Amino acid sequence: MTKAAEIERMAREIVTREGGFVNDPDDPGGATKHGVTIGTLRALGLDLTGDGAVDVADVRAVTVETATDIFIEEYFRKPGIDRLPEALWPTVFDMQVNAGASAVRILQRLLVETGHELVVDGVIGPRTAAAAEAAQAAAGPLLADAYGIARRNYYLALADRRPALRKFARTRAGGKGGWIRRAEEFISARFHLSAAEWQERVSAWG
Repeated sequence: MTKAAEIERMAREIVTREGGFVNDPDDPGGATKHGVTIGTLRALGLDLTGDGAVDVADVRAVTVETATDIFIEEYFRKPGIDRLPEALWPTVFDMQVNAGASAVRILQRLLVETGHELVVDGVIGPRTAAAAEAAQAAAGPLLADAYGIARRNYYLALADRRPALRKFARTRAGGKGGWIRRAEEFISARFHLSAAEWQERVSAWG
């Protein structure tokens, strides 16, 4: 598979993961379809309905192909995810779509914790790329696991601070919610939180 085909495959997997149209008032992204938010459409000036305004109707008009193209250009190529080791592409790309520049900040903080001197600015410059390559050479597959765990912790910290967001991290039945399951898709099974560990972690949420 060529790199271009691999990038498209990852983008389409993200589209599938994101699902269809939602407009949850507690979701900071607002109206969203296939992972494309109304804010993204407005930032790009994409009036998909051609009515002179970018609104919820345009979100509803987003197709799988439109979302795939947006993700590849705006969330993979422009942030420079291709400068990172390929082993990190799936998880960082997915998080870039889900959380914007926080995806790169999570990686940069992880690299700082492992001894690399970086500015945590959410930008993949030469130093971040070089540090990621060095960390990948040293840790191998464990780097992607470490990133996934840091990503899971990011979601949990958000839910700790903002109770309205807990429904994205925990199901009504008390199990792992969409955010946590999504992070753990990119973490080796041995590093997934067990049912007991999960209940202990969220016990303070009530």
